[in-house]
Amino acid sequence: MAQSYWKNLGLALVLAVTAFGSAEAAEKIRVRGVVENLDGDTLNVKSRDGKDVMIMLKPGWAVSGIVSAKMSDIKVGDFVGIASQPTESGVNGALEVLIFPAAMKGTGEGDREWDLKPKSSMTNATVANSVTSVNGPTLTLKYNGGERKISVPEGTPIVTFAPATKADIKPGAGVIINGTATGDNMVESDRVVVGLNGVIPPM
Repeated sequence: MAQSYWKNLGLALVLAVTAFGSAEAAEKIRVRGVVENLDGDTLNVKSRDGKDVMIMLKPGWAVSGIVSAKMSDIKVGDFVGIASQPTESGVNGALEVLIFPAAMKGTGEGDREWDLKPKSSMTNATVANSVTSVNGPTLTLKYNGGERKISVPEGTPIVTFAPATKADIKPGAGVIINGTATGDNMVESDRVVVGLNGVIPPM
């Protein structure tokens, strides 16, 4: 049952990241914000830029949770997703780290542009090694066709997935939603990723 859950989540995330890189990208939208209220299959979100966004959830929509993790939880061989930005050192600096469950290894593998901050990228890859220096840990990530070194400054949000229910989508909870724009500040989606225990999804 758990294996099936993570595989389904992995498929949903793969579809989300590939859709954002497709020719139809102009119709796709990623909403980050906090829940105002959930009324049946209609979710109202206050986005991080202050907009009121209405999310129309498709029949059979699903929910996934995000919980805090630690740098010490990351081991060589783990599959991670790291949003990062270029730094003056020449090594990208992490903006956030997502540790994938083992059943989701390979989800959206690769390195691509990301919309978290200007010039940011998302690297979904396997941890080849980890080196700690006076400037903190640096991870070497390897993916099909490439490699990227990313430093992880102290205080970088580190999270992982956890099971969640619709009851976790309550006012004030942080969410991130990939969907399709259907009108002015209106989005259609089939999945909500919600932060648990006060966590704001940092991706």
